[in-house]
Amino acid sequence: MSRTDQGDSAAPERAGTAPLYAGVKQMILGRIQNGDWPPRHRIPSENELVSELGVSRMTVNRALRELSLEGIIVRVQGLGSFVAEGKGQSSIVEVRNIADEIAERGHQHSARIIVLDTLRASPEIAESLDIDVGEPVYHSIIVHLENEIPVQLEDRYVNTGIAPDYIRQDFTQITPNRFLSEVVAWTEAEHEIEAVLPAAWEARLLAMSRTDPCMLIRRRTFVGERVVTAVRLLIPGGRYRLRSRQRPSQG
Repeated sequence: MSRTDQGDSAAPERAGTAPLYAGVKQMILGRIQNGDWPPRHRIPSENELVSELGVSRMTVNRALRELSLEGIIVRVQGLGSFVAEGKGQSSIVEVRNIADEIAERGHQHSARIIVLDTLRASPEIAESLDIDVGEPVYHSIIVHLENEIPVQLEDRYVNTGIAPDYIRQDFTQITPNRFLSEVVAWTEAEHEIEAVLPAAWEARLLAMSRTDPCMLIRRRTFVGERVVTAVRLLIPGGRYRLRSRQRPSQG
């Protein structure tokens, strides 16, 4: 096989010839399916695969990227690529505690607290919480991990008048979702969902590439007409999936 990017890009177009990256994907899948590489096994690095298979880095990178998006492997910057245990799954519309979801799969949840402070509401934050500009709000940024792999970045603003003790919690021991559910009987939740690419700081915290797609959920919860919290949940596409099950409306 040619090891130049030009050779790799040209070869897949020839009639009857499978793309080189597809051959790399199939080799990796074969090793996983026959049990040579079990779940959580660290697969060879890009450089090791380039040397072993005699293809370009571009070819190997595309194969690994597609396997990651398909949920076959998990890529963690600075650590390498690992055989996935199966994508975690979360309901699109339920307001569930991520620690409970992870525990139900028999896995371990942990959290890294990046930010936990009080600030004055900017116009954008004030609008999201339906409060006056300049009012104090609580702000937290937390990375949730499943078996030590980042699976969700939670960027949350909280109405201080509704949950005054939020700032005093140890969110390595209790999730914001669990705490807020225990102290506030919310009555309504609002969701917005879109596919995005992570910002540079978000990609660093999630140990992923800026070119890897994410699912972004924006959620607000209410008590009557008052907004309790506004949160952005950023989820790497290759490490998690969302599901929804609905019944048809009657009438």
